[in-house]
Formats: sequence, C-alpha cells, structure tokens
Amino acid sequence: MFETCIRKQNKIFVEFSNLSKEAKYKKIIQLGQELPAIDASKKIERNLVKGCQSRLYLVSFEKDGKLYFEADADALISEGLAALLLYVYSGESPEAILKCPPDFLAEIGIHESLTPSRSNGLASLHLRMKQDALEMLVAKK
Repeated sequence: MFETCIRKQNKIFVEFSNLSKEAKYKKIIQLGQELPAIDASKKIERNLVKGCQSRLYLVSFEKDGKLYFEADADALISEGLAALLLYVYSGESPEAILKCPPDFLAEIGIHESLTPSRSNGLASLHLRMKQDALEMLVAKK
C-alpha cells in the first residue's frame, strides 16, 4: 500500500548513511536551499506549523487522489528537514501518509544531529502532514 514511501525512505537512507554528523547537517541545509519558496500569499497563520522553532509554513493540496505538499521556513535547517519529509510524503495517498512512519529519520541518525526543539519541530511537521491526510480522507466520505 505504501511501497513508494518505503522506496523513497530507502533512497534517503542510502544518501545519508555514510555521512558524518557534520556532513548530514550540511546536506540538510543544502536541501533547504534547494526547496522552492512558496508564494507569499500562502504564508498565513492557518499554514503555520505549530511547535517549530522557526516559522515553518506547510501547504497541502490534493490531485488525483494524492496529497502534495509545499513548505517554506525562515531557517535553512527547518527547510531542509521539511524537504526530507516532502520528498517522502508528497505525492502519496492519504492512507500511505498515515500508515508509513518516517523510520528513515532514526535510521540515518537525524535526531542526534538536531537540538530537542528542532526534533520537536520535525515531529510537529510530520503530525501536520498526517492531519492533512486525515482531513482529505474524511472529506472523501
């Protein structure tokens, strides 16, 4: 049901598995730099992810039964972390988003590279993605 989610996580694992803690941090920042900015009109209170250290906005939209995400933050590390989750979950079905845990984060040691507040923000972002997926499922019924 969520094979593509697992494949995307495995790809990230391969990219990060042999990196030092410092190299992982640099890679996350690079991903943040590469993340496209969202339109300023989408930077509204409703799209703000609660629990993040920086101002992180998450926008979701449905297309052909899949949920897609856009994110923007005022800190590169937050944008990079968002880019990781967007890569894994954007374009997935709501069911896959709800049932496919982000195991790759622990596998690549992301949490050891982050402050507790950044880890909490990452968890908040994932929770918000799951909430949006659940809202999409409920709207279908």
